[in-house]
Formats: sequence, C-alpha cells, structure tokens
Amino acid sequence: MKVIVIGGVAAGMSAASKLRRSNKNAEIVVYEQGQHLSYGACGLPYFVSDEIKDYKKLIMRTKADFAKVGITVHTGHRVTGVDETAKRVEVLDLETGMTKTDDFDRLLIASGASAIRPGWPGIDLENVKTLGTIEDGQALKELAMSPQVEKTAIIGAGFIGMELAEAMRTLGKQVVLIELKDQVLPLFDKEVVEPLEKELVEKGVELHTAEKVLSLEGDTRIRRIVTDQGSYEADLVVVSVGVRPNTQFLAGTSVRTASNGAVIVDGQMRTNVPGIFAAGDCATVVHGILGTDAYIPLGTTANRQGKVAGSVLNDEDASYANALGTAMIRVFDLEAAKTGLTEREAEQAGLSYRTVFVTTHNHASYYPDSKPVYIKLVYRADDKVLLGAQLVGHSGTALRVNVFAVAIQAHMSVDELGMTDLGYTPPFSPVWDPVAIACNAAK
Repeated sequence: MKVIVIGGVAAGMSAASKLRRSNKNAEIVVYEQGQHLSYGACGLPYFVSDEIKDYKKLIMRTKADFAKVGITVHTGHRVTGVDETAKRVEVLDLETGMTKTDDFDRLLIASGASAIRPGWPGIDLENVKTLGTIEDGQALKELAMSPQVEKTAIIGAGFIGMELAEAMRTLGKQVVLIELKDQVLPLFDKEVVEPLEKELVEKGVELHTAEKVLSLEGDTRIRRIVTDQGSYEADLVVVSVGVRPNTQFLAGTSVRTASNGAVIVDGQMRTNVPGIFAAGDCATVVHGILGTDAYIPLGTTANRQGKVAGSVLNDEDASYANALGTAMIRVFDLEAAKTGLTEREAEQAGLSYRTVFVTTHNHASYYPDSKPVYIKLVYRADDKVLLGAQLVGHSGTALRVNVFAVAIQAHMSVDELGMTDLGYTPPFSPVWDPVAIACNAAK
C-alpha cells in the first residue's frame, strides 16, 4: 500500500508517524511546500517576541528523523492537482520549476491553511506581513527586532493578533491593534473579554474595535493604515484576520468542501471519495456537541485528526467526533480560555439554554496576591447539562478550562460538576474551586 500525504506539519506528520508505527511495510510519501516539518506553529508569536530565541526549538522532528523510519519527505514541493480516478497527484518542485506526477493507493490531504490577505489597496507594500509558517516568523522577527521599526500595527484581534500585540510590546514597540468586530477575541462572548481589553490598554496597546480597514498607504513601504474612522502611522503591519484552507489544488475533483474551502470529513477523516482522507486546518471536524461539520483550525485538533487518520489509513478502528474548540491564550498578565459553545453559538444553534457569569478568585482570598477570575457558563435549560465555558483571569485560570472540557464530553450537568471532588490548598484554589463556584451559581 502506497500512501501520499499532502502537507508535512501537524496533521500530516502525525498521520504519517501513526501509520508507520502501525504498518512497517506501507510506502509513505509526504509532499510539503515549505522547508520545515512537524513544528509548533503556535509558538511563533513567542519566537517573534524573542522569548524563544531559536526557531529550531519549535521543530519536533526533522526530515532526517522521518527518513530513519522509512517516511519519504519532499520539502519544497507543492501539490498542484489531484486525479481521483487515476489516483495520481501532480507535484511542482518549487526550486527547479519542474512538474511530476505520483501515484497513490490512498491519499491524505493535510495541506493546512494560510493567513488571509484581504484585497485592500496597498496590501503588497513592503513590511506588510502575516504569520503562519516558520519562514513568516523569521521575516517578521527580523523586522520587529530592527530599531528602524518603531510603530507597529496589528490588524485582527483574534488569538494570533492578540499574541502579536503582546510580542511587539515585549520588544518595546508602539502598537496599534485594529479589530473589525466590536470586541477582541470574537470567538468569546463580549462581556467575558472586557478584562482583556482593559489589560491591553493598560499595557500600552492602542486598541480600536468596531473599526474597518480601508487601505494601506506608502511609497514602496507601508507608512500608514487608513480606516473608516482615521489613519495610523506604521513601520510594520501584521495582518491577522483569519485563515483560509489550502485546498485550491482540489479544483476539478468531486471532493466535497465547505463554503470556505475546507474538505468535509466524517469522524474517521474520510472524504466523500473512497481512498481520499483529510485532516487538520484544511478540513472540517465533527463538533462534539452539535454533531455538525465545523471548522476549528487549532493545533490540538489537527494532531488528533492526524492520529485518527493514520489509524484509519491502516484500516484500524478510530474516530474523532468530539471537537469542542478548547483553546487558551495569555494576554500580558491575564489568561483566557474557552471550550464548547458560547452563548452566541448556542443561540445560533437554536438551543434552549441558560447562562451564568461569576467573579471569584484564583486562590484563597486570604493567601497573598489573590486575583479575580471571571467565568461564564452556558448550559441546557432543562437538565442543566454543561454546553460551554469561558474563563478570564490571572495565574491558574486557563488550565481550569480542561475540567470543563472533560465535563462537557462526559455530558455532566453543572450540578454534578459543582459537587465534584476538586482539590484545594490556599496557594492554588479557594476551598470551593472557581469551577465549582461557577457551576453552583447556575440556576
């Protein structure tokens, strides 16, 4: 059996590695358009800020490591087409410009996603960057470390945009953060992120929400951003307004995709075409609460999908259909996390739900340096089964989201979780943990 994997980062190499562990005889060939494999892209903002000095620390395994276990990897090669009938891919060697074809028995599409570059006038000016790959990180860090770059602007206040705003302030830069929506982190409910917005401003970030970028201006290099409410000088602009799945090479095939181009898969990473699978940021995932196709481009999701794909490629029984979108972020001295449904998502899904919002503390109030924690829960109105949780606070806040994620997957009610035997000691928690306090406040 010959398996071709398109994409050599999270999902692709997780799948290839799992397949090799399960099947010592399969021929595994990977095509990756970049020069680096199996790296932690989520660490790139901390490489840019110089908290991580060497980008090589982000790389889990190298091309030579994979070769030792019999996985053939071609870096600098982009798949440009798929012939599902002939079971063949067309591949472009980016160094030589030569094109070749390669046959497969089974195909895994793990081509990831790329940062969106909107069609604003001036988008192609020098010093207008995105962040998605190690190469992007190297270019961005070189600029950010330059003394000639003083004024930076981040467009988009999602996870990467927020992390980059902190990175630029860590480097001593002036930072303007512009977001189209009326709040930062639009995946959260609005009231939950208010402490984060206050934290940004207190740490010197000039924050502008509900503001639309119209154009970027300069000679050959970026000089200013023009919005519907003003203009802002900038020596460096980072565009972080979302990602788009890298699936253009599937044009002309019958592989089903969502409206954004993500390949639609089931819980076993199968597409609608026999023998073709997909995983990672280029694919949908089955939502663990709604049971619908969802697009959740996270490193955790990609790795889980990749592991399942590697098993199913070897005809083993495996599935992943419980994605909750669990995610966390550090914003200067605060932490934030979410899992499951927000109130907005529960409403859009037509669910009958209730919410509770509490303010408590990260450890015993009498222990030194106790700080506030804000928690919002979403739960079903009839049986009080937990649907979602959002948290913002100081040290110890973010990891508490994992308790909520387990509870949601186990279909626990807030009453059950509120009386779960969680640990206690004054430096780490009040006698009633914030998790229990939020659950017991639910009516």
